Amino acid sequence: MNQPIELSLEQEFSLRTFSDQVQQMSREQAQEFLQMLYKQMMIREKTYQELLKHQWEVGSGSILG
Repeated sequence: MNQPIELSLEQEFSLRTFSDQVQQMSREQAQEFLQMLYKQMMIREKTYQELLKHQWEVGSGSILG
C-alpha cells in the first residue's frame, strides 16, 4: 500500500472538467460551492462510518463497542 493511488482516465477527465467549471465561477460561487462540497464530504464520511459500524456490528457486545 506504499504506491500512490492513481486515477483512471475517466476520473482524470472528470477532474479536468470539474477544474474548468471551477475556473469560470465567481469568488462567491466558488465559496458557496466549497461549503456545499465540504458538507457532502462530511455526510459521506459519516455514512461510511455508519456502514462500517453496521457491517462490523460495533456496539452490539463486541470488543470494539
